[in-house]
Order: sequence, then structure tokens, then C-alpha cells
Amino acid sequence: MDAPTPIDLDTWPRRQHFAHYRDRVPCTYSMTVEIDVTALTAALRRSPRKSYVAQVWALATVVNRHEEFRMCLTESGDPAVWPVVHPAFTVFNPERETFACVWARYDPDFGAFHDAAAPLLAEHARATEFFPQGPPPPNAFDVSSLPWTSFTGFNLNIRDGYDHMAPIFTLGRYTEREGRVLLPLAVQAHHAAADGFHAARLVNELEELVGDPSEWLDRGASL
Repeated sequence: MDAPTPIDLDTWPRRQHFAHYRDRVPCTYSMTVEIDVTALTAALRRSPRKSYVAQVWALATVVNRHEEFRMCLTESGDPAVWPVVHPAFTVFNPERETFACVWARYDPDFGAFHDAAAPLLAEHARATEFFPQGPPPPNAFDVSSLPWTSFTGFNLNIRDGYDHMAPIFTLGRYTEREGRVLLPLAVQAHHAAADGFHAARLVNELEELVGDPSEWLDRGASL
């Protein structure tokens, strides 16, 4: 695993913002949006690939584009950036009504990622351990899914969470409105790492990515 690269505080434009939201006013925030996934759901109906894996990959793709969502803290508490981060995501055990957390290495090729991630959902569908693969690596970020309900607001309250720089995502159940398919998405971010501009850019890029699945859904690796 590659080590994170420390941020040069002397040249970092957000140095004062980081200090303010890390030390003086420790602050996280959440925003809930609806992502238009009409094109993606239509394409998935014609594809053998799994919608949940596609959602996780799309999130991981836009997260890995931007340093603010790959940020971590060094042992001294200074900001640093991972070269790549990997998604950790939940898989539900309906018999126990519990879930496990699994993770897969991010691959910019969706086919390769799907070939690695999809078997994890089947393999650990009846897992009794919270982390059946062992704890995720330190350069992981969390994705949860609530496919049983839609929502218009979702917030996580994390005790001692002001050292947690990685974003957290929660997906909901599709809703249909005026002929469009919408996916609820909650984004939890640390204000020391990312401002509203950065969160909005991530959401807009995600919607653009899933809006044209022909560019990636059925390409790469085995089908």
C-alpha cells in the first residue's frame, strides 16, 4: 500500500480553512441529494452486471478524482492525501438481519472492479462477522445502502469523528418521478477536508458519470 503524501501547508490554498474547521470550529456536515439514474437503471436492465456494484464504483471513481476526498491525517495530525482510496461497502444478511462490511480495491476499469467486487456480495451474504475480510485498509472510505426505503435527509453523528477525514456515503431506494428514476444519496464530509463547493462538484460529476453508462458499464474484463 502506498503511503499518503503530506500536503505542503505553505502553498495549500485551504490551509486557513483546514485550521479553522479542524481546530477552532471542528465541523462535519451532511447533504442529501437525488441523483438522476434513469440512464443507468435502463442500461443495467440490459446488462448482467449488478446495480449496487455500479453505484459503488461510480462513487469511488469520482472520489478518487479529487484530493479533498482522499485526505487523511498523519500521526502528527497534519493533512495528507492517499494516492488512491478503496470503497468499503455493506452486504446484508437477511436471516440474521445484520450486515457485514466488505471492501474491494478500486480499479478505474469497471469490468475489472465488478469482477472483484460482485463475488464478495455473494460470498459474504451470510457472514456473521462484521468484517469478514478483516478490517478494511486505512485508505478506505465507507458506502452503505438502504434499499428498503427512500429518504430526503440522512445524517451520521460520529463520536470523536473530527479526525475522520474520509467521506461517507449512504444510498437509498430508487424513486420515480415524472418519468425519471432518482437515487437518494447522502454525503457526509469533514469541513476541514472539503467545502460545499467540493461536495457539489462531486455530486455533479457523479450524476454526469451515471448519466452516460455506455462509456463504462459493459466495457472491460469478463461479462
